[in-house]
Amino acid sequence: MGMGPMRIGVDLGGTKIAAALLAPDGTERARHRADTPRGYAETLAALAGTVAVLEERAGCRNASVGLCLPGIVDGAAGTVRAVNLPWLDGRPFAADLARTLGRPVRIANDANAFVLSEAVDGGAAGAPLVFGIILGTGVGGGIVADRRILAGANALAGEWGHNPLPWRTAEDGPPLPCGCGREGCTETLLCGAGLARLHHRRTEEALAPPAIAARARSG
Repeated sequence: MGMGPMRIGVDLGGTKIAAALLAPDGTERARHRADTPRGYAETLAALAGTVAVLEERAGCRNASVGLCLPGIVDGAAGTVRAVNLPWLDGRPFAADLARTLGRPVRIANDANAFVLSEAVDGGAAGAPLVFGIILGTGVGGGIVADRRILAGANALAGEWGHNPLPWRTAEDGPPLPCGCGREGCTETLLCGAGLARLHHRRTEEALAPPAIAARARSG
């Protein structure tokens, strides 16, 4: 099996669990996907099942486990707040998952995990300070300094999508309420739904973001 530990990385999302098992040299040994169940005990069981499937496929035991998810991770308390996973709110998720798996588990925000990965051995390898941007259903980001995540006092460092849009013009339309509870955030305009809203305001056509992108590519 080689020297060093096998590693399992899990991406827990609102709709799916995606996971991979890596050998000590970084090569992928197994991959698994499952639906995210709606419930606390059910989510713990699904994660345990995912780890078991990966270890069986790779023929190993007691791999180290790291998990990322979309939300605010309080490392000290081991709790998370995730809009897409409301049943985790306020629960001792890190401790319960570690108990379920019988081993320590490291948990991080998914944007922070993405930026850390790029800073360690990806597109920003070797850079002392890295800011990574996520544009999708939401607008996210993270900051890594000297290969360590900068979480910030409220675990919100790098979350630039929840700053107000600067230099707003009439063309941007009125400030809209954001999922974070405030209004006028950058995320309300730059996300997929925001792109569709802007397109509709300009053209009065209701198009989904992929169709808008296809039209832009074709001129």
